[in-house]
Amino acid sequence: MTRNIKIFDTTLRDGEQSPGCSMNLKEKLEVAEQLEKMKVDVIEAGFAIASPGDFNSVREIARLVKNSTVASLARALPQDIDRAYEAVKYAKHPRIHTFIATSDIHMKYKLKATEEEVLAQAAKMVAYAKKFCGDVEFSAEDASRSRPEFLYRVFEAVIKAGANVINVPDTVGYTTPEEYFRLIQGIRENVPNIDKAEISVHCHNDLGMAVANTLSAVAAGASQVEVTINGIGERAGNAALEEVAMALKTRRDVYGIGLNLDTTQIYHASRLVSKVTGMKVQHNKAIVGDNAFAHESGIHQHGMLANKETYEIMTPESIGLTQNKLVLGKHSGRHAFEDRLRHLGYHLEKEKLDQVFKEFKELADKKKVIYDKDLEALVADKKLEIKEIYQLKEFVINCGNVITSTANIKLKREEIELEEVAKGFGPVDAAFKAIEAIVGDSFVLEDYALQAVTEGEDALGEATVKIKKNDEVYNGRGLSTDVVEASIKAYVNAINKMFSEAAMLEE
Repeated sequence: MTRNIKIFDTTLRDGEQSPGCSMNLKEKLEVAEQLEKMKVDVIEAGFAIASPGDFNSVREIARLVKNSTVASLARALPQDIDRAYEAVKYAKHPRIHTFIATSDIHMKYKLKATEEEVLAQAAKMVAYAKKFCGDVEFSAEDASRSRPEFLYRVFEAVIKAGANVINVPDTVGYTTPEEYFRLIQGIRENVPNIDKAEISVHCHNDLGMAVANTLSAVAAGASQVEVTINGIGERAGNAALEEVAMALKTRRDVYGIGLNLDTTQIYHASRLVSKVTGMKVQHNKAIVGDNAFAHESGIHQHGMLANKETYEIMTPESIGLTQNKLVLGKHSGRHAFEDRLRHLGYHLEKEKLDQVFKEFKELADKKKVIYDKDLEALVADKKLEIKEIYQLKEFVINCGNVITSTANIKLKREEIELEEVAKGFGPVDAAFKAIEAIVGDSFVLEDYALQAVTEGEDALGEATVKIKKNDEVYNGRGLSTDVVEASIKAYVNAINKMFSEAAMLEE
């Protein structure tokens, strides 16, 4: 009989803790919606007590999601558990995920507590959480560096207290596949009441073994894997959902594992997370990288033409990737446009569809042909739209290798048009300084990137920026066939996000 593995996605919690990967509420809701569409079993929506913003996002995701379980992380402390439950209680399937460290180094230097104190606290707080919520997961932080005999005692105690899931994290990415297999096997053999709980695993990628360790744990009997889209997360990241899922699916002959996951939604989820976080997917990334299904060498191409299975172990369609062919132009009608969006997996409400179609027509006047990736960029731009506090009206740039670059920028706020001129070390720098003069504030530019969405001289340019203010980082994104315009839009977008988040927190 096929054994099923549950997918616990922590993109919105652990993934967002990756430096520069913060998301606003609207973006988190979009990601949560996509995760549910992908049929992940559990969505860890955030760390409710971390900030008012985190609490608000967990609560709104709990209200939005109908099928997946929604979890909030909480330290093994009453105030954390109270706050977590206040956020997830709106979910149809709520979960409290509480944790405490169990390794010698963490207990000595971080907790300053003995084994017996940690054991008692873990059991007490699981019992406390169980009063609020029937679904309680317990994590032994830094489990892979904990003394196994102590782990067995902790897991036995928390299961007795009501935990129905016990998590065995490789918190610092230290373990190896062989060690991790033995650890999971040891837990199954030495925790007397382990049959009353699921075993979950959460692996970090510091030594590049997160996916290998996760798969090793599955082979040893783990029944839940904690992963993130594109493998984002603290330091070197987490085990990547797409890699774990497709390894289990492609090598079902080895693992004998079934999944509830709809893998055809993987590509859309990957691109969405990349856009909202501003963290690009490397071209040679397994499963979702641009080169994952590309074959350039002559011998590979010859084999592929003869039989795709010579060099292709899974199909692009299995992750939701369609052929990037020329599909539409300026004479294409609305019916063809809507049909192509449906084929790409997008189902938009009429208002959004009208907006995207209008922008498609404007883009088609500038480009000879429209690619699938152009359409995906337009849709993502509209789906992730926030309130435009500042709107770009006009810009004029003067630059060259013998003059100082200047930018004349005109923005609109409510019904008032604001205009400033600034000099800079280049056209983009000058434009950013003019925008700051209009806003009346300055920001630290943490990151700036520019890339073509598709090939060709008339390619749609996508600019992404990360600006920092008061230790908070805001991502901005802009699209245009003009790279300077795309850059200006991205900077304005990041500023609008900053003001929008501030307004939401005041409400």
